Amino acid sequence: MPHIVPVILSGGTGSRLWPMSRSLYPKQLQALYSDQSMLVETAGRVCGDDFAKPIVICNAEHRFIIAEQLHAAGNAPHEIVLEPVGRNTAPAAAVAAMIALDDDPDALILLMPSDHMITKPKAFLSACRQAKAAAQDNILVTFGVLPHGPETGFGYIRRGAAVPGREGCFAVERFVEKPDKETAKAYLAEGGYFWNSGIFLFSARQYLEELSRNYPEMTELCRQSIQHGQRDMDFFRLAEKPFHDIRGDSVDYAVMERTANAAVVPVDMGWDDVGSWSALWAVGEKDTDGNVLLGDVVVKDVESSYVRSSGQLVAAIGLKDTIVVATDDVVLVADKDCAQEVKTVVETLSDGGRDEHILHRRVFRPWGWYQCMDAAAHFQVKQLSIKPGGVLSLQSHQHRSEHWVVVSGVASVVRGEEEITLEVNQSTYIPAGVKHRLENKGEEPLRIVEVQSGSYLGEDDIERFEDVYGRK
Repeated sequence: MPHIVPVILSGGTGSRLWPMSRSLYPKQLQALYSDQSMLVETAGRVCGDDFAKPIVICNAEHRFIIAEQLHAAGNAPHEIVLEPVGRNTAPAAAVAAMIALDDDPDALILLMPSDHMITKPKAFLSACRQAKAAAQDNILVTFGVLPHGPETGFGYIRRGAAVPGREGCFAVERFVEKPDKETAKAYLAEGGYFWNSGIFLFSARQYLEELSRNYPEMTELCRQSIQHGQRDMDFFRLAEKPFHDIRGDSVDYAVMERTANAAVVPVDMGWDDVGSWSALWAVGEKDTDGNVLLGDVVVKDVESSYVRSSGQLVAAIGLKDTIVVATDDVVLVADKDCAQEVKTVVETLSDGGRDEHILHRRVFRPWGWYQCMDAAAHFQVKQLSIKPGGVLSLQSHQHRSEHWVVVSGVASVVRGEEEITLEVNQSTYIPAGVKHRLENKGEEPLRIVEVQSGSYLGEDDIERFEDVYGRK
């Protein structure tokens, strides 16, 4: 019996969950509703005996964080595939199907977004077993979520007749776009309609046959992207030119709505795409006043609100149906009914040339992270945390000098022709133009306070000469 190959799609930015979700650290990489990131939660649901190691499809900017999170959770992936540009879900599924077929000519793939919540994993796994039996008959299965309200933010699936001999599996009568409120109410009253979860299980070979019938050029360009792709350490980079040439489309439009072999397995699995702060309020644990309170938060006369702090104290008084989210550099305040409009703020920031929608003050790197503590004209103060075994590239800067002070751990430093060791309270000075490298050879995290001074302090003032992470 073939194993199911989980394919985890991790390409979104989650702009409606700004300011926590940002393009370099999106929502799927964060712990928004549990103590694990949504990516780790997704992979953890499908790591039993019925499943092979997952294939992750993502963009290059997130590759090190994804790899570290999955390895730390004990769920190392079979492959992390790097897309040079986003082209929606149909090409990503095709690439994953081709990779899975290299290992198993009968491979079944379970295509899942990395940023959805499932609070009833046993029900989901039971539905996967039902879908597997159908997929082995070359049926392309989607999972329909039992609706608990007239939701207008999701597409719907209308089920048809039962698939003979396949318990819990029904032919798809039609897919329906996101409805208005009255139409959604009518769907619930009629019955037989389910939310479209965007999760699929099908034979890799059957999916490629269906895609080739509808989009032969897309299939061929995906194949070329793999053939001309390159191994990059623990990652596989798809070839840039053919993948750029793909006309992107979703699995729904490219295959599921065109095939005669589509089926739906309805399931009540506690699913939500948690696509907004109001959605996180809806699924969160509430106090007696209907509030979800997370972090260092004090409230008085606050009702039915979501108040979250990732650092500083947030005090709220006299609010109702309000979203308050505080990070170390941004405070968002919004009416709960306007939560979907957060993405317009992100667009405004982008149009204005700002970077608060791109990165947090704490920026993650393969060696650890850095965080800006203070900045003004011609100087900047950062904190660096280098994990055990972490090493920065051998590099130099043209426009700035750096002062390093060790506050914990032991630093191994290359400075020009010198190699020195710095312990707590010891420091060194790196003049502009001097090659340098910082490494943590110890077993504990290394913390450095870095003071930069110079005429230009941008992150692009860096020339790499050697880099163990392949970023040269």
